[in-house]
Amino acid sequence: MMRGMGNMQGMMKQMQKMQKEMAKSQEDLNAKEFFGTTNGDLVKVTLTGEKKMKDIAIKPEAVDPDDIEMLQDLIILATNDALEKVEVETQAVMGKYAKGIPGL
Repeated sequence: MMRGMGNMQGMMKQMQKMQKEMAKSQEDLNAKEFFGTTNGDLVKVTLTGEKKMKDIAIKPEAVDPDDIEMLQDLIILATNDALEKVEVETQAVMGKYAKGIPGL
């Protein structure tokens, strides 16, 4: 009976260690910056790992008062590009913790 308890304590310690590692990885990911751009870098968006927009840079040649829709499309493209990069990095960093955990 004691042998089973020792094994359970070992598993709990491993889980606590993994929780700490996951929290640190998430913290590092949140602090990282991700850049999304359009063709020609007319619009460049900077997001954090928490998917919060930190900055946007728009080149003057992207601004045409007669074609606001194009600028809107460029902003959407750059933002989606950055969001995709955040998602890929999140899966690469955090996905390793889900391996081996049943149900995830």
